[in-house]
Amino acid sequence: MNKAVRFIFILVVFFLALSSCTGPSSTSKKTVFNINLDEGLSSLDPAFARNQNSLWMINQLFNGLVQIDDSLKTQPCIAKSWGISTDGTVYNFHLRNDVFFQDAKQFKGGKGRKVVAADFVYSFGRLIDPKVASSGSWIFSDKVKDKSAFVVVNDSTFRIQLKQPFPPLLSMLTAQYCSVVPHEVVDYCGKDFREHPVGTGPFKFHYWKEGEVLVLLKNEHYFEKDKNGSALPHLDAIRATFLGDKQTAFMEFLSKKLDFLNDIDGSYRDDILTKSGTVTQKYKGQFIISSGPFLNTIYLGMLVDSSLAIVKNSPLKKLKIRQAINYAIDKQKMIKYLRNNMGTPGIAGFMPAGMPGYDAKQVHGYTYNPDKARQLIKEAGYPNCVGLPEITLHTTVSYRSLIEYVQGQLDKVGIKTNVEITQGASLRELISKNDVNFFYGSWIADYPDAENYLSVFYSKNKIPWGPNYTGFNNKQFDGLFEQAYREPNDEKRYALYRQMDNLVMEQAPVVVLYYDQRVNLYQNNISGYSINAQNLLNLKRVVKR
Repeated sequence: MNKAVRFIFILVVFFLALSSCTGPSSTSKKTVFNINLDEGLSSLDPAFARNQNSLWMINQLFNGLVQIDDSLKTQPCIAKSWGISTDGTVYNFHLRNDVFFQDAKQFKGGKGRKVVAADFVYSFGRLIDPKVASSGSWIFSDKVKDKSAFVVVNDSTFRIQLKQPFPPLLSMLTAQYCSVVPHEVVDYCGKDFREHPVGTGPFKFHYWKEGEVLVLLKNEHYFEKDKNGSALPHLDAIRATFLGDKQTAFMEFLSKKLDFLNDIDGSYRDDILTKSGTVTQKYKGQFIISSGPFLNTIYLGMLVDSSLAIVKNSPLKKLKIRQAINYAIDKQKMIKYLRNNMGTPGIAGFMPAGMPGYDAKQVHGYTYNPDKARQLIKEAGYPNCVGLPEITLHTTVSYRSLIEYVQGQLDKVGIKTNVEITQGASLRELISKNDVNFFYGSWIADYPDAENYLSVFYSKNKIPWGPNYTGFNNKQFDGLFEQAYREPNDEKRYALYRQMDNLVMEQAPVVVLYYDQRVNLYQNNISGYSINAQNLLNLKRVVKR
């Protein structure tokens, strides 16, 4: 079957599925929300919810105990209420009795069954099972003893027993990693669950041709309702395409073939936005631009674990070289001319602007100082950069212009770099195996607490156990990190977070380029969309007219 014929076949299957959504007697128009996932989709299994596209689609298919609202506050979801012991180590969650898994052949009669406490025991135990090798194992790895920490009190009561207090637990449980999955389907499908997902979410899986199209259909038995008491979701289907070229995707949006576009790519940014960040006259009123804080830190990571062979001959193992790189980059200019003021220059710490506890006056990062950079290079043993080897900087095609700007800035102080462009999934794989010394990275909040960001530097989270991709190891930092576990007072805990962030900045395993800004484009006939600082796509309340 050639590509054109296959595509027609997909469309036929898609629209036949839509026609059966509400039965043969339905004559109402079906509403399909069209989206493009330009960086592809790695998995639909919550245990591997490691990048934005996966997070977005998993959020349509699955639910957890709790969820966040647009103010980043934790709200009930499958758990209608909960209680916490006085010592902060035991959490009891009381489950709704009207939540059902979507239909699947692995269930009795093919009908989805009710979610019970044992399903969370299974789902959370799966996250920390070495055989599963979940990218979210760090969620619980240092917080519980083992799978015995997850307890069925009765069908409607689920318990988590922590090794020690962890005040951000409720916030952490909003992460898509913590979604509930059915053991019958996961055990049957094994690794293929990534492409045959069954959850409890507002939409159910229908079809996925990798690299071409993904179709999700309305879950007619979804348990949540809107503020007026109407059943959610309002859309009949979601259709995702995988156009890799952002310019092409933008043209699809302009022609109204897409209902949503995330971010404004550099290839057409100047066409839409002025340098000050306002909409150009050309596009005023043509579509909706929704923007606001986005808990996403854009950074450059530097491998600093000197026990690794790849680090032994790297100049990045020297603190003064890492600090020089930080001082060499004019981030204010970068944001204005490359981002049209869509973002905040990264002159504080790794915690992003918009995160509770963020304070640029108390966390001291790096401002532009090329003379200081040159002096540090000299002090590191490379006067006028003589003898300083060329450094390879790895990035993806989407951020090529940004990294080439960085390359030019480093060149001005004498640091020679070679930019290597790698496909997104491949670069993530290299980073996750400590196979690159210098790399572009972004850290999107899995949950809205700065612990999520600082865990990136906790020594016990070093690869392969967690997301410490730079190999950072600092005893003082680890002590403060563990102290924060025992601090229930938010303001006191935030003060500890800022201390940790300052330590990271002093040791400079990263270059914080900027704190991102959420920029979403919607067609004018779309309403009910989310505006949360996690930029978490939530389509259950969306209305398309």
